[in-house]
Amino acid sequence: MDEKLQVANALAVALPDLELNEIEEKIERPKDSNNGDYAFPTFFLAKSLHKAPQMIASELIEKIDQTGFDKVVVAGPYINFFLDKANVGAGVLKTILNDPEHYGESDLGHKANVTIDYSSPNIAKPMGMGHLRSTMIGEAIARILEKVNYNLIRIDYLGDWGTQFGKMMAAYKMWGDSQEVQDGLKSDPINTLLQLYVRINTEADEHPEYTDAGREWFAKLEHGDEEAWRLWHWFREISLERFQRVYDMLDVKFDSFNGEAFSAQKMEEPIQLLRDKGLLKKSRGAEIVDLEQFNLPPLLIIKSNGTTTYITRDLATALFRKRMYGHAKSLYVVGAEQEVYFKQLRMALKELGFNWWDQIEHISFGLMNLNGQKMSTRKGNVVSLEDVLNDSVDLARKQIAEKNPDLKNADEVAKQVGIGAVIFHDLKNYRRNAVNFKLEDVVKFEGETGPYVQYARARAESILRKGGIRDFSDVDLTQVGDGAWELISFLGQYGEAVKRAALNYDPSVVAKYALELAKKFNQYYAHNRILNDDPQQPARLALTQAVSHVLKSALALLDVKAPDEM
Repeated sequence: MDEKLQVANALAVALPDLELNEIEEKIERPKDSNNGDYAFPTFFLAKSLHKAPQMIASELIEKIDQTGFDKVVVAGPYINFFLDKANVGAGVLKTILNDPEHYGESDLGHKANVTIDYSSPNIAKPMGMGHLRSTMIGEAIARILEKVNYNLIRIDYLGDWGTQFGKMMAAYKMWGDSQEVQDGLKSDPINTLLQLYVRINTEADEHPEYTDAGREWFAKLEHGDEEAWRLWHWFREISLERFQRVYDMLDVKFDSFNGEAFSAQKMEEPIQLLRDKGLLKKSRGAEIVDLEQFNLPPLLIIKSNGTTTYITRDLATALFRKRMYGHAKSLYVVGAEQEVYFKQLRMALKELGFNWWDQIEHISFGLMNLNGQKMSTRKGNVVSLEDVLNDSVDLARKQIAEKNPDLKNADEVAKQVGIGAVIFHDLKNYRRNAVNFKLEDVVKFEGETGPYVQYARARAESILRKGGIRDFSDVDLTQVGDGAWELISFLGQYGEAVKRAALNYDPSVVAKYALELAKKFNQYYAHNRILNDDPQQPARLALTQAVSHVLKSALALLDVKAPDEM
């Protein structure tokens, strides 16, 4: 049984008027282990019971079921629970070893559908380092929510519509016939198109007609012009091929690649609904939705030239996803700068009378800087994510060659370590914080890094190979010995960490848990001779196996591989 739940059940006997989950929410972990493993404060009961908290604690302890605890004591307004460490520890290890794949799972989701929209690169441009955040935060949240029994539908909402593609077409039509561009389109089409895009944006300051040409080409695309559609299909096809290379490296898979262009075909319905509700208003030749009552800027639905906007397509997308997937939550993993936008989207749906408007949730995140510099596709100082991943693999390969030159599958391990290091570095930070990326700080085997956690797990596997035991069904797990309780107790907290990460959409909770578990295991290893030939050795190896299982599980939730050797 979960330790916290064990305490809650013991208290439930004395508190029949409270729900079990209410009791569980109040239970704390004392900062000082001398005050017990868990503590229950009684302050919140003083008002309803009309007694001092100290008196309430003294009266409650007489009614508590103390079975399975070493002792239960009153400390002022707190009831402190000391666990029966040998038996509780054995129970934790047995639970992990009997079913490691499902350890840490819970049923928060009850199999409800959740759509999650993440990554969403723009076609005709390479995926830059800025896309790492959305892609990996989204993938990790999806995996964490699956761990607590939600059914995830992963959506890569491609940026394949809008005026920027008009600009791309205009640039291609102006400069695409040159030999240099033609050669580039054969050898490296995505970066060549990016150069055209950067050029038209750079020169538009002196040539405003370039911007007008971009608008004209997008209008052609919206109105079904044959040449515009031919170019659009070509841009999309070569882009998806390039994106897939990066997704394969990251081990990220999607259920849908329906992007803006797909939603553009469904815009008539939300526009008509807005008209029917009397929500569309004329403003300087354009049509808007006034959201002043919500202290939000107006929504631009149709521009003065008759073209639609991003929000028009997002309204159509929201309607489609609700009908298609019947979701309980619809998550959008998008940068923090879009907070107002998603408030506008939610309020527009509310104004339209959809009672599921609050299922739309914006999972925001901070910017990524590269060596302290902000990145921008428009200005051309974007750094290719694929290039960074390859560089990280090369750096990992060099370090592995120095540490373990005889490693058999060194290339595969270098991929797992290098790519895992980049992912872990991103996810260990709270998602709303800005992240600075310096490759040499990321691919390190010490410090708060992915390779540090991977190496701790590989060390555990090395110990297990030397110990020679993999079946612990007949081992007396109470005999693990002194010095193991802190590590075992922390293993028992894995499910709590996963729940917390799920409730807050915060993968950093799992990353920090993995770092702390690796640290505690390394400390245990440093102070205990695990392979010492004595009667307790099998139990110590069982603990080592449990640590290996949980480290692998935590890394998997972050989409980081766990090599057996490094």
